[in-house]
Amino acid sequence: MHFEEVKKKLGFGCMRLPMKDDNIDDEVFKRMIDSFIENGFNYFDTAHPYVDERSEPAIKRCLSDRYERNRFLLANKLSANYFKSQADIRPLFMNQLSLCGVDYFDFYLMHSQNSNNYQHFNKCKAYEEAFKLKEEGFIRHVGFSFHDSPELLEEILNDHPEVEFVQLQLNYYDWESDDIQSRKCYEVCVRHNKPVVVMEPVKGGKLANLPKEAREELDKIDQNASSASFALRFAASLDNVFMVLSGMSDEIQMSDNIKTMKDLQPLDDQEYQAIDKIVASIKKIPLIQCTYCKYCTKGCPMNINIPEIFDICNDAQKFPDTDLRLSYKWATRGRGKAMDCIKCGKCESVCPQHLPIRQLLDKDISTYDH
Repeated sequence: MHFEEVKKKLGFGCMRLPMKDDNIDDEVFKRMIDSFIENGFNYFDTAHPYVDERSEPAIKRCLSDRYERNRFLLANKLSANYFKSQADIRPLFMNQLSLCGVDYFDFYLMHSQNSNNYQHFNKCKAYEEAFKLKEEGFIRHVGFSFHDSPELLEEILNDHPEVEFVQLQLNYYDWESDDIQSRKCYEVCVRHNKPVVVMEPVKGGKLANLPKEAREELDKIDQNASSASFALRFAASLDNVFMVLSGMSDEIQMSDNIKTMKDLQPLDDQEYQAIDKIVASIKKIPLIQCTYCKYCTKGCPMNINIPEIFDICNDAQKFPDTDLRLSYKWATRGRGKAMDCIKCGKCESVCPQHLPIRQLLDKDISTYDH
């Protein structure tokens, strides 16, 4: 399936918007939108919880109030935390239309499908409700975003063959990873003939801030090209990908992404080889050997999300120039922080890897734990 209304493969992800004094900076956001549209791009992506529920109103102020509806495509999502029954979905959806200042969404997604929430969407007949809204003209294309195993992805596509596209977490670092499994998930979509939207092509900004040894591999090819540009081109070079989202938070990122994607050049063999060397060099870095079994979290009296915090510690080692404060904020939202550890040792008594968890929670966290 080809979406003819999509002009170019770069989408403006509205989750990490420009901020000023803890508020969305409308003037910068407007300039970024203007530049994006003037350069021939037209796809914007948001969701109700983005920027603490402030992304949708910002879309209205800065985009839909300023441009004719045929100038842009807007994707939004149905997030699990905002509905308890099928009856809740339509009022929530209509409120999203109002908040965004539009009469319809071009793309509407069941948000962040995984083993924890998929049955909730089924129980509430969320997919069926979305297709009713499509029949009524409020949605043009229905899909879902996905964060789980290729096996669950296969199950969802078998259960709901009517969906028109899938949004995947996909980047060159996670292409062959054991947790994200980008390649395997992508191949499931190919088998089911579902076009793919890519999210996290730069892995939350991490692949824009490569370690020195890794960046040297790219410098051998082009010293003037940004690290992020190679990551975007990797995702966009895949045949079944029709859109690559980038959560651009400033005008410098916007300018670089436009330069990369306006006249897209697929990666060549030399560039693929360089990327393989980058992944291999990053994977040599010594990391906390947490297997994410989560046994440690079940009895933690302070409800600390230990595996997520260790994941951030590992990212800090792999991508030392990346700002991980937002990742830490999400990992500890509604949970204890590393500094809350009371050193009871319950976590260590059940850790299959025999990790010194109490000691590790004291390490490399101070930058974020405030």
